Amino acid sequence: MSDLKIRVVLNGYGVIGKRVADAVAAQDDMLLVGIADVVSDWRIKVAVEKGYPVFASTSEAVDGMRVAGIPLRGTLDDLLERVDVVADCTPKGIGAKNLKHYREHGVKAVFQGGEEHSLTEHSFVAQANYESALGRDATRVVSCNTTSIVRTLSALKIAGLLKKARGVLIRRATDPWESDHSGVMNTVVPETTIPSHQGPDAQTVDPELDVVTIAVVAAHTNSHLHAWSVELTREVTREEVLAAFRAAPRIAFLRASDGVVALNSTLELMADLGRPRGDMWEVGLWEDSLTVKGNELFYNYQVYNQAIVVPETVDAIRALYGIEREGSKSIARTDQALGIVREFIERRK
Repeated sequence: MSDLKIRVVLNGYGVIGKRVADAVAAQDDMLLVGIADVVSDWRIKVAVEKGYPVFASTSEAVDGMRVAGIPLRGTLDDLLERVDVVADCTPKGIGAKNLKHYREHGVKAVFQGGEEHSLTEHSFVAQANYESALGRDATRVVSCNTTSIVRTLSALKIAGLLKKARGVLIRRATDPWESDHSGVMNTVVPETTIPSHQGPDAQTVDPELDVVTIAVVAAHTNSHLHAWSVELTREVTREEVLAAFRAAPRIAFLRASDGVVALNSTLELMADLGRPRGDMWEVGLWEDSLTVKGNELFYNYQVYNQAIVVPETVDAIRALYGIEREGSKSIARTDQALGIVREFIERRK
């Protein structure tokens, strides 16, 4: 590995962006040159407190940010003159408007799943298609739900077990920080389109996946729950399936027998483990409820929507720049830097 560091700018210091900024700063082969945004509230002030160089994403935002006391180092245009890759974590639709600007500056760009696949014509999950992103000028890290789908189904596919998959997604209503002014209350709302968009989105990463998803929005804010019914290629044992999941990156087991019985208990576990912001970057898969009947598999898992795409974004940065040619090596490097595990609580004999 070369001593060369990838110079990265983070544009959009929101729910995902602030986590990506910390993750990039933790990598020994990356340099976070600065972060850019248009807000002047507590969110960007926290970035200042952390010592991150702060820039205005637009020239129109400069005056308001300076009036609010934000010590700006300049504008995003100033940053684009001296970076290699921009991690665009701006709100849905804004990133699409930014791509042309990044290309004009000759800067590679990683976008988030709120943007359409057609923006970059490449959608990314590290374990499934890292190598196809090498050297591209842009890619899109798929959404939190789609990331979890590709991680788990790819594990089964690599083991030669996957035939087709059907999943029900119970989605959180809104992000926790917005729960005072938006979201579903005291009801469950079924999405009117089947398949929901996550299944077709997973196929933008791996077109061979035979997957259909059904989604509902529930009245909670603390992450998503997936329930899956999978037809396997043959009759298998439960241990064969568990071995396939254990061999895959970024899947870790939860156990009701440990008292981890619901979404809230998992979040408490992450906090007690000392995770930054209580984040869970892994797919949290309930081991003790996983069931195999002949060639049918049933399992459920938790998707912590605020954090699961963060390691994928880091790997996407490496792939675009080409500093690491092998996906497995990038995944291992990212996971070590962030503290991603295969077991949240080690089993004692």
